[in-house]
Amino acid sequence: MQSPAVAVGNPFSEKLGETIDHWRDELSEVEWVPDLGRDIGSIVWFRGLGTLVLLSSIAISCLPDFGPIAGHQTAPLIGSQADQARSQMIAPLAYGSDTGVSMAATDAVRPLAQSPERPSIELVATLGRGDGMRRVLRRAGVANKEAGEVTDLIASAVSLRDIKPGTKIDVTLGRRPNKSQPRPLDQLAFRARFDLNLEVLRQNGTLKLNRKPILVDDTPLRIKGVVGSSLYRSARAAGAPADAVQKYLQVIGKKMSVSRDIRSTDEFDIILSYRRAETGEVEVGDLVYAGITRDGKPKAQMLKWNTAGRNNWFEASGVGQSSGQLVRPTNGRRTSGYGMRRHPILRYKRMHSGLDFGGGYGAPIYAVTDGTVSFAGRKGGFGKFVKIKHSGGLASGYAHMSRIAVSNGRRVRKGQIIGYIGSTGLSTGPHLHYELYRNGRAINPNSVKFVQRAELSGRELRRFKTELQRLQKVEPGAALGTLKSASTNPGETREINRLNKPLNS
Repeated sequence: MQSPAVAVGNPFSEKLGETIDHWRDELSEVEWVPDLGRDIGSIVWFRGLGTLVLLSSIAISCLPDFGPIAGHQTAPLIGSQADQARSQMIAPLAYGSDTGVSMAATDAVRPLAQSPERPSIELVATLGRGDGMRRVLRRAGVANKEAGEVTDLIASAVSLRDIKPGTKIDVTLGRRPNKSQPRPLDQLAFRARFDLNLEVLRQNGTLKLNRKPILVDDTPLRIKGVVGSSLYRSARAAGAPADAVQKYLQVIGKKMSVSRDIRSTDEFDIILSYRRAETGEVEVGDLVYAGITRDGKPKAQMLKWNTAGRNNWFEASGVGQSSGQLVRPTNGRRTSGYGMRRHPILRYKRMHSGLDFGGGYGAPIYAVTDGTVSFAGRKGGFGKFVKIKHSGGLASGYAHMSRIAVSNGRRVRKGQIIGYIGSTGLSTGPHLHYELYRNGRAINPNSVKFVQRAELSGRELRRFKTELQRLQKVEPGAALGTLKSASTNPGETREINRLNKPLNS
């Protein structure tokens, strides 16, 4: 009698199964997609971030390609196939019309000994920025000797510096005796100035210059109108350029408040310098007069006038005014203020009657406003010192300079370099000591808002009044009238006009 068989399992398989079941249970308890808004920075949060990056990378890698699908392309024709296809085509003249069946030359074809030349060549040369007239002519094909001769002729009529960049020059070159020589210049013409055309012609083998003046009307452009709800819009609607209106508001704003003092019933008066040529070109210049009229009487009259080489705005009485803060005497930062302080060298308290500005050795020092140098030299503890006298009883002083750039009695302008920072006199290092005086006494420079006034007198005031009266006589829109041409003789009658006259009965 046989006993029943007993199945004996594989110990390795059982161990592997238990291990797999163990890790399956462990991994099933891990939270792979936690809420990334909680427990930020923890191990669970970083595990969720890694899951997010992995899944996103897999999704991006699976994106389809949206590029164009390549279609069938016909191979280009080459060789005899291309010649056969070209012989059956009709190409436009603009592309050369070189299609059709090619034919070989017959016995009627005779080769040319040399190709004929054009009798003349007409071209346009342009004067570039920083370019020279001689260089432009050479570039256009004019011989070096003739280019120099033409340049001398033009320079005798107008300064070459006055010819603006971008000027177009019409050049005509004649027939040359042989191909080894440059073509001779037959004619040259261009606009040299707003009021002048120049022409160079070859007459009897010699180049001659012809001046052709252009009639130019210099009548100023006057624009008047009622202020209304907006001064700017009313002036623009009347035809004034935007830049001129802005400048007008700035000038009038120095005399009165544009928003408070000007009424809607007032009239604005704008006069611009204006030039127009008989050939049709127009040049609109700067604002020369700004006025406001109320009830037929002038409320403000401001005229631009040049005095001592500078343009300023003056009232009708001849008084000009411009206000503004004093400029910084140097670009360095302020290191010491105005008032009592302990002197760094003398070691006791004393009045510091100015401002100290730091800066490197040799840094420039500027005049705070216009004036006349009343002292320039060494002055005790100030070392190298400059004092400038201004209008209104004001004066400014600059001490401890390394070098002085102005002399005594010299007139200086606002912002002009008068010296350089140093450490002369009682000084512990390179800096500028700046002082401001009123009637000879030192004051706090930070407390002064300088106002400069200028007043005309004598012959200059009479000239000013004459110019003001001349501008006020200009009628609004007079500069836009018909301009009579200087090149047309009214006594001449054109042939076509004589032909069209009715027959006398």
